[in-house]
Amino acid sequence: MVDMDGVLCDFAEAYFRMRRERPEIAFPQSIPGIFEDLRPIDRAIETVNRLRQKFDVWVLSAPSVRNPHCYSEKRIWIERHFDLDFAYKLILSHDKSLIAGDVLIDDHINGKGQDRFAGRVIHFGSPDFPSWPSVERELELLLF
Repeated sequence: MVDMDGVLCDFAEAYFRMRRERPEIAFPQSIPGIFEDLRPIDRAIETVNRLRQKFDVWVLSAPSVRNPHCYSEKRIWIERHFDLDFAYKLILSHDKSLIAGDVLIDDHINGKGQDRFAGRVIHFGSPDFPSWPSVERELELLLF
């Protein structure tokens, strides 16, 4: 399982840019189009495509209820940056512990059920896993 915001795509950059550009909007995540146009995280696309050749990779992301467009925008983002087949492997859930999986790669270790996820949580962006190459190395060790 791979989270989207902060793992596959750079939500923080868009969030803070919108805070500067549109300070009157209290919740930038509510702006239509914000999720569809997120920039990919460095090396995320290439690494996940390699992992898809070896593992059954799914995307597990928590949607923003403040933006009903978020649900479709995340789906569009996956197809745009990967392919239609990967869109069939997109799961949107506010509680990630409801989904069964061996590994969850997430930039947060709690807040959306990550702390109750039955498998192992790899904390993306942490000192142990600061980038995609470190995550890929860990998965190779774990699963082979």
